[in-house]
Amino acid sequence: MTTLTAVTYSETDIERLSDHAGRIGLIVDEAGKLDVAGRRVNRLSKGALKRALEARVEKSLKEGDSLTLAYPAGMAAEAVDVLCLPRSAPENAARNAGAVLGGKRGKADLLLAVGSARRAAHVVQGAVLRDYQFRDHKTSDEAAEGSIEVMCNDPSGVEAAAAPLLATADGIFMTRDLVNEPANILTTTEFADRLVEMKALGLKVEVLEEDKLEELGMRTLLAVGQGSASPSKVVVMQWNGGAEGAAPLALIGKGVVFDTGGISLKPSAGMEDMTMDMGGAGTVAGVMRALALRKAKANVVGLVGLVENMPSGTAIRPGDVVRSMKGDTVEILNTDAEGRLVLCDVMWYAQERFEPAGMIDLATLTGAIIIGLGHENAGVFSNDDALCNAFLKAAEAEQEGAWRMPLGQAYDDMLKSPIADMKNIGGRPGGSITAAQFLQRFVKKDVPWIHLDIAGVASLKSPTKLAPKGATGWGVRALDRLVADRFEKG
Repeated sequence: MTTLTAVTYSETDIERLSDHAGRIGLIVDEAGKLDVAGRRVNRLSKGALKRALEARVEKSLKEGDSLTLAYPAGMAAEAVDVLCLPRSAPENAARNAGAVLGGKRGKADLLLAVGSARRAAHVVQGAVLRDYQFRDHKTSDEAAEGSIEVMCNDPSGVEAAAAPLLATADGIFMTRDLVNEPANILTTTEFADRLVEMKALGLKVEVLEEDKLEELGMRTLLAVGQGSASPSKVVVMQWNGGAEGAAPLALIGKGVVFDTGGISLKPSAGMEDMTMDMGGAGTVAGVMRALALRKAKANVVGLVGLVENMPSGTAIRPGDVVRSMKGDTVEILNTDAEGRLVLCDVMWYAQERFEPAGMIDLATLTGAIIIGLGHENAGVFSNDDALCNAFLKAAEAEQEGAWRMPLGQAYDDMLKSPIADMKNIGGRPGGSITAAQFLQRFVKKDVPWIHLDIAGVASLKSPTKLAPKGATGWGVRALDRLVADRFEKG
């Protein structure tokens, strides 16, 4: 797994600024006011820093802006990066500012001189998140090097504040690694093995194999994977950090390690992107890792259905009828609408076994949600305003785009089948909504539930503020905050 950039913390010592050979990061406000470290750098550079800042302030220096002095005279540093971050800036602004430094660090050691900056811990988190590189399959010797040293007035305080944020970053790295991994490496067995390794963090992890899934009646899940040589599995991860016996929050993830579409074969163009069709399961794994690393005082169970959707002589066909664990029958009209077949059995199992206080499923479920919301927001569907609003608040706080979508009987009626209890698709109109309606049929009465369609946000073709192109780790921060805000005690 990709490891976080090493971070250390030290007392402010301006005498060290002249000899640091890597990059130096400084923070100023909109007026370009320098702190003690900035004033030292300005003296060392014979006023070059102040002149550069005055020129920027004259043109307008605002929150998030940056400037770089390359190879400043009088210093050993290869560059000084200056970020504009007002003292009253919110968490997200501090995290984004840190990400600018993470994106510029390269292989250099970064000396981050933050003095008494209020959001220093979030600056550190942003720098680490943007510093992510997935290099597992690169043969060249270009592994990530260098470290981050945080020079500040209260190193123990900043370190303590950063610890849970870096635990979340660690979970995000796991999610990104899983989503970026090619399908010939991340088989269902390899995926399950990586989750089992988290027992070392204090999670209870169990793997349900195909014979157990058959015994439980998870026929819709098994139907998706029956065309593949890779065995279908369900992995259950429990974190019991809350009150003993308290009902857990259940997180359910779609883990289709590769999706050809099955007999309803996808077009070849872009099919290589379907290595990320396990993004929901990847996010659940990352959240569970983050909760365990920061010792969250909550009970949370993560369940992921791991399958591969392949065309073969044993694959399900359009027109087949399959009985779910719940007992409802499903007419399969399109084998490429497979994620909901995986989720519905795992959701029912989660409710039967754990009687959760709430349930949230995540899936790269529909292309329709990308048509509707693009790559800026995940689609949010819910039967419970309180839980939904709490999630939307958490997502907004963590700057992870999420937009609530409608549900309704008219959409549900589109799933009616003449030969079974329901069809697995409702047609092109409202495709992401009818997919959510399908899943809602497997939510028990009075169970608060959210469905997150993350098809547009799990992996991107271009970099974001906090991630290089590829897997984003969307949802780990928002769900971690939701747990902290709504489910943690004490």
